[in-house]
Amino acid sequence: MDLALCPASRQLSPESGHYCWNSVRPVSLGRTLGPRRAVIVMAQKKKKIEGVSDQLNSIASQNLDQAMARRRVRSAFSNVQQQLDHILFKMAPAGIRTEEWYEINSNRQEIFCKSWLPKPGVRIKGALCFCHGYGDTCTFFFEGIAKYIASAGYGVYAIDHPGFGLSEGLHGYVPSFDGIVDNVNEQFKIMKGRPEIRGFPRFIFGQSMGGAIAIKALLKAPKEWDGIVLVAPMCKISKEMSPPLPLQKLLILMSEFMPKAKLVPQKDLADLAFRELKKKQMAPYNVISYSDQTRLRTAVELLNATKYIESQVNKVASPMLVLHGAADKVTDPLVSTFLYENASSKDKTLKLYEDGFHCILEGEPDDRILTVLGDIVAWLDSRTSMK
Repeated sequence: MDLALCPASRQLSPESGHYCWNSVRPVSLGRTLGPRRAVIVMAQKKKKIEGVSDQLNSIASQNLDQAMARRRVRSAFSNVQQQLDHILFKMAPAGIRTEEWYEINSNRQEIFCKSWLPKPGVRIKGALCFCHGYGDTCTFFFEGIAKYIASAGYGVYAIDHPGFGLSEGLHGYVPSFDGIVDNVNEQFKIMKGRPEIRGFPRFIFGQSMGGAIAIKALLKAPKEWDGIVLVAPMCKISKEMSPPLPLQKLLILMSEFMPKAKLVPQKDLADLAFRELKKKQMAPYNVISYSDQTRLRTAVELLNATKYIESQVNKVASPMLVLHGAADKVTDPLVSTFLYENASSKDKTLKLYEDGFHCILEGEPDDRILTVLGDIVAWLDSRTSMK
C-alpha cells in the first residue's frame, strides 16, 4: 500500500511554528510504484493573478519545481512587481547600488545572491545578511526593505535558500535543515569577504523560518557575527500546538518513503500574515514563492529544527533584536518572549507591535512598516557606533 495523507480538519503549517492536528491516516493510492515508492501529491491549481494579462498569468501558472522555470517567471514579472502600489516599492530611495550573481555551493547547486549598497558617497557602517522565510525569496518585498536599510549606510546581502526563489533545488523541498543553515554560513562567509564591507560589523537577519535559520547559523558560528535581528522568528512550538508524539513518529516514517510528497495546508497564510487587505492582495505577485502543500520531509525537518532551537536558545549570547506583531497568528509572539527571556545575551531587545500581524514589514499600515524599519536601523546604528 502506498501512503498519502488523508487531510484532517487541521493541518500542519511549518511556517507558522503551529502544528494543529486531529487525525492523519494512511490511504491507498491504488497504484504501486515499485520497490522504492515515492508518491507526489498533485499540486494545487494556481489562482489567476488579478490585474495582469492572460499572457503573464499563463507564464505564472507553469510548473515551478525547477529553478530555470522560476527564473523565467521572475524575469517576466520584475517590472510589474516594482510598479505595485506598496510603500516598499514607492519609497525605494534612488541611487542604491544592486548586484545579482550566482555562487556554486559545496553541494554543486547554483545559489542566487544579491547585494544592496548605499549610493556613492554614503559611508558604509556595517553589513546585514538576510535569511528569508519558508516559501519566500529575497527578490520581492525584501527588495524595498533592503533598499531602505542600505540607504541608512549598510551593505545588505541576501540569498535564496536551495529549493526556493531563484536557487537550484526542487521547489519547497528541504531535505535537511542543517543543509540550509550550512549553505547560509558558506555563502555569507564569502560575502563578508567582499572589499566594501571587510572589517565592518556584520549582523545576521532572519524572518519567520529565516529566523530559525539565522539562530542556528549563529549557534554554529557565533564568532562570525556581531549581532542578530529577528522578525517573527519560528523558534519554538508550544506544547498545546505540537503534534502528538505517535504522529510525529508517523511523519518521520512516512518522510523516509515519500519525502517529496505534499501536505494540504489548513488555510492561505496570507489571510493571517497581512493585516491590510490592499497589501494582502499583492501577495500573489510574489510569483516564485512556494505556496503549494508542504512536502513531508520539509515538515519533519522544520519540526525537528524548532525542537533543537528551543533547547539551545540559552546559548544565544550575541546582541539580539527581536521584533514581533502582538496579534501574529502565524508565529506566536510568546515564542519571541520565550527567546528573549531565555537567551543568555546581555544585550537583547524585544519589541512587540500592538495589533501587528505576522508580516510586520510587508502587510501592516504604512506608518507601522516605517516604524519597524526605523527600529531596525536605530538598533544597528547603536551597535555599529560602538565599533
